[in-house]
Amino acid sequence: MRIIILGAGRVGESVAENLASEQNDITVIDPDPERLRRLEDRLELRGVIGNGIQPSVLRNAGAQDADMFVACTPQDETNLVACKIAHDVFNVPTRIARVRSPEIKDSEALLGPDGFAVDRVICPEDSVTRYILQLVEYPEALQALQFSQGRVCLVAVRVSGHSDLAGRTVGEFSQEHGEMNFRIVAIYHLGEEIACDSASRVCAGDEVFVLVAREQANQVLRAIGSANQPVRRVMIVGGGRVGLSLARSLAGQCAVKVIEHDRLRCKYLAGELPDSLVLLGDAADEDLLCNENVGEMDLFVAVTSDDEDNILSAMLAKRMGARRVMALVNRRAYADMLEGSAIDIAISPAHAVIGELLTHVRRGAVVAVHSLRRGAAEALEGVARGSAKTSRLVGRRIDEIELPQGARVGAIVRPSTLGTQVLMPHHDTVIEADDHVILFLPHKRAIRKADKLFQVRATFF
Repeated sequence: MRIIILGAGRVGESVAENLASEQNDITVIDPDPERLRRLEDRLELRGVIGNGIQPSVLRNAGAQDADMFVACTPQDETNLVACKIAHDVFNVPTRIARVRSPEIKDSEALLGPDGFAVDRVICPEDSVTRYILQLVEYPEALQALQFSQGRVCLVAVRVSGHSDLAGRTVGEFSQEHGEMNFRIVAIYHLGEEIACDSASRVCAGDEVFVLVAREQANQVLRAIGSANQPVRRVMIVGGGRVGLSLARSLAGQCAVKVIEHDRLRCKYLAGELPDSLVLLGDAADEDLLCNENVGEMDLFVAVTSDDEDNILSAMLAKRMGARRVMALVNRRAYADMLEGSAIDIAISPAHAVIGELLTHVRRGAVVAVHSLRRGAAEALEGVARGSAKTSRLVGRRIDEIELPQGARVGAIVRPSTLGTQVLMPHHDTVIEADDHVILFLPHKRAIRKADKLFQVRATFF
């Protein structure tokens, strides 16, 4: 697929990195030649220097032959105008824009063909907020993602020493908890993936990925992780877009404290968050955290615009007794360095939106894609279309499907006259037409072959 990316900032760089690794033809437009040079040295792509709202620059980038245009500069107006030109002048089939303004991103009239002609809006701040809220719903999860309109969850959890799973095989654990509808699809020991089948033995400290029917997710997490304590007390550092949105969403269910260093912003937050306590101060101030009882917090979230401040304040809160801490981290090097540290979860805004983009890149009937382990693995949901003659999936048993090496069928969501069923398939489960099939892919090499599974042959009409 030929893809043009406007903007080589942190979001644009992450988008380019993920899409280039899948053998797409990528061109990145940015006015900064040094930034483009660094990207070209590291990734297989072409850089075009210039202003992306100028038709001559878009033409030089190959817009006339592009399949997709992704505008992800920091400025809404640049992204919107660029998408309009890509549509009207070059007829690019798919246009995606990063938009922050609520008045624009929620307006169908402004984004439609007669407006700015944007097919899909992405907003890293909204994606980060949704991501954190999922982790609040499942307190012991390291990652929590939804498939099939929320009917199925993929959760990553670290196995505790007191877990029913620690020291036992996957088969033993599954047999003991047969009343629960789940499947373990991946095991990571000391950061490396190991075999995942019924004979695989799991150790305390291992990270496991589990597909589970949503209503039983917390029950499974309790069996694998630590005691599943609900989140009741939250401290948020940073009153920007993410901090404000998060505080608004949690105010009705948790006691929320917000720490903001800017006095004017504090006054604004106090007016917007009448049910929360807004504090003026530095979250790296040990006395402030002590006075505000940070050690009693169920969740401490640092979401300022400064990576270093987020990391330091989260590590300090953890040392002072906060049960779980998260830090918003833009720089990939920092996120890699923090794995296994005192910080429980490092959140990348760029990776939070990758899945939304990947869904548009996939061919066939792929309806949802989620990037895992900072892009190293992936989970996708596709619809089995066609018949036994035209489909690689329909009418075939699981053990008859030519899956990519290492890929696993984790769950099947099957519509029926009696209501939607969530199935954890066995080797002899037969896939039916219109089944939603959820695959776990341990590495990027499996992606192209997995996409082909959901493509029907030419004889299907």
